Amino acid sequence: MGHLFTYVLKQLGLALLAVTAGLAVLIWITQSLRFIELVLNRGLSLVVFFELTLFMLPNFVAIILPVATYIVILAVYQRLENDRELVVMRAAGMSQFALARPALALAGIAALIGWAMNLWAVPESYRAFREYQFEIRNRMAAVLIQEGVFNSLGEGLTVYVRLRDADGTFHGIMVNDERDPGAPSTILAERGRLVLAGELPQVTLENGTRQELDPRTGRLRILTFSENTLTLATPAERDEVRYRDARERGVLELLSPEPGEQVSARDRARFTVEAHQRLSGPIFTLSLAAVGLAVLLSGSFSRHGRSGRVLAAVAVGSALVALGLAIGNAVASRLALVPLIWVHALLPGIVAAVVLMRPPAWRVPASDGLAAER
Repeated sequence: MGHLFTYVLKQLGLALLAVTAGLAVLIWITQSLRFIELVLNRGLSLVVFFELTLFMLPNFVAIILPVATYIVILAVYQRLENDRELVVMRAAGMSQFALARPALALAGIAALIGWAMNLWAVPESYRAFREYQFEIRNRMAAVLIQEGVFNSLGEGLTVYVRLRDADGTFHGIMVNDERDPGAPSTILAERGRLVLAGELPQVTLENGTRQELDPRTGRLRILTFSENTLTLATPAERDEVRYRDARERGVLELLSPEPGEQVSARDRARFTVEAHQRLSGPIFTLSLAAVGLAVLLSGSFSRHGRSGRVLAAVAVGSALVALGLAIGNAVASRLALVPLIWVHALLPGIVAAVVLMRPPAWRVPASDGLAAER
């Protein structure tokens, strides 16, 4: 029996690697398309592009791993059924639970990987991704400026550029600067070019006007200049403490944010849901696998295949995933429902385990036996 266990587990493992890698690369390509324009037209280097987008991969893997495990189990066991290999294993005396053991072992490995991803890899990689974005916004602001678009370069700063030359010179510039609430201003200039003052990006503007509205008197002041320098990211912005969202935080920090940090009630609810989902998600991977096995392996043998059971397993799995999303949204609105997250993760697996542990009801129908004799 050990050889059969290894044989099935090997097929499951190879299929899971292929499916997870394929889905992760596909999602990575689709998500990284939004950064392609920065490379082609804005001068962002390929090294920065790959570093920025690869930081997203652990999050993709953590999301698709439970579903990929479920798909692989259904596909491999259906192939074993179609090739009559499960029939031979049952004839050799293997129980339903023995048949399910390789898939449950695979789901257990996937659950361990999921915990490693949820507890360490995802928050660390997503934190690095957000910090990289933050750095690009503050120190590489020129990369984000697009022609003919009102570009928001941070809180209170909007830049419009009519035309941008290949050497980086801007033409037809309008800047709306409200970073200082006491002195908002609008700047119009014919030309501009980007320079770096230390780590801060600055634009040197030529032949323009600066318009300021005095908030106390309501009078408009207009200053004409031949050259003016505008800093796109102030030292305060560069050194500011960036507010981190739920995916950047570890489980302990989600459940108990730092005392001095201002966290709204809505964010605190989201943090709580995120923490419980990270802890319960790998358990749901096991439960989902057990449910699929219970649906596939129960019932009697049929010479015409068991495609109906595969469709039923797909429907049940899809319903459980959708139910998990609905529970997450409900719990975010009412934290008293947090136990539902754990009920959703544990209960389907317990019911499926009871079904798998029952004595096998597999029998070759009499009509099939007579047909075989004939």
